[in-house]
Amino acid sequence: MPTIRPFRSVRPSKEKASSIAALPYDVYNRAEAKEAVRQNPLSFLKIDRPETQFPDDTDMYSPQVYERARDTLREMLSDGSFIEDPEPCYYLYALTFAGRTQTGIVGCASIDDYLNGTIRRHENTKEEKELDRIRHVDTLSAQTGPIFLTYRPDPGLRQLTEAAKASAPLYDFTAEDGIRHQVWRLEQNIEAVTELFAGIGHIYIADGHHRAASAVKAGLKRREAHPDYTGDEEFNYFLSVLFPADELRIYDYNRVVTGWNGHTREELLDAVSRHFDIRELSGPRHPGHKGEIAMYLGGVWYALTAHADLYTQDPVDDLDVSILQNTVLGPLFGIQDPRTDPRIRFIGGIRGLEELVRLTDAGTENAAFAMYPTSMEELLSVADSGRLMPPKSTWFEPKLRSGLFIHRF
Repeated sequence: MPTIRPFRSVRPSKEKASSIAALPYDVYNRAEAKEAVRQNPLSFLKIDRPETQFPDDTDMYSPQVYERARDTLREMLSDGSFIEDPEPCYYLYALTFAGRTQTGIVGCASIDDYLNGTIRRHENTKEEKELDRIRHVDTLSAQTGPIFLTYRPDPGLRQLTEAAKASAPLYDFTAEDGIRHQVWRLEQNIEAVTELFAGIGHIYIADGHHRAASAVKAGLKRREAHPDYTGDEEFNYFLSVLFPADELRIYDYNRVVTGWNGHTREELLDAVSRHFDIRELSGPRHPGHKGEIAMYLGGVWYALTAHADLYTQDPVDDLDVSILQNTVLGPLFGIQDPRTDPRIRFIGGIRGLEELVRLTDAGTENAAFAMYPTSMEELLSVADSGRLMPPKSTWFEPKLRSGLFIHRF
């Protein structure tokens, strides 16, 4: 029984929303983030990536850097760039990309639901990646990046969502990448939204596993500092946007491998043919269905169709990314741990097949594998089984903007 509740959002003034809203902090390296802030001084990156306000040789994890983020947020509240709503409510956040719209409900999820498995996960997290966001959340006493959650569609929530979208939005702008962002305040039926979420069974992390883990650990840190906590305090909840699963699209997450591990092209093709039917293609082409992988090897594209005996009705082992890892990348290319092996690169499908060709052709013995996208139902099935997906199994677009909603505690 998930606990989702409304909150008093800190959010941009209507005039500045389009300038403040920024892509998630982790899609930029340090130089890119600093350049983005230089070009747009209002960008929320100056809070999400506060090292952009310091010389390049400053330790980006030093206390003064996080304190600058806290002070910048306070300054932007004081000068009216941000406002804080007087009463708790839910919000709707719609993103339109390539002719498709997904609409999520913005609210706060319970850290206890995360801990007890009501909120289900499908990825591992690395502690070193969590530490930065824990310090950020703790210093600001605020969550600045929403967690991307999903749930199996609910007709009651859909009806309330569509009704609320009939009113005028708080924000409506199209970002430089062509994605339209719309936000509404959901002031009516607040109790109904809370009750409907309580009846849906489980919710799932679609994207943002590290941000979620960091938010939970920051909340647990506050509990330690306040042993008399009641569970109702804001630090027991974290900022989330919850989308129905049928409105989401997962893109392909492709692989480029450096080195043929001592094999010739003919040896690799012969070994691959033991598990796949191989067909040479006239040029680059995305896989057309589950079980098909497009391989670029030695300047030639091939369609690989997995043999039926590779499927075992196991929610993890039957993923295309698992089959590729277990039959090709591991045994043939020697990629035993794709999380740590420097010879494998993961390329989001949004960058196109031409990027795979460019990276592969940069060396004499490289190979690329274009994947059919993991489905939402596969993601939910893995999470329901209590298992984890292989690394880089899902790529979600569009990315949620940071800075449109802030949850203070």
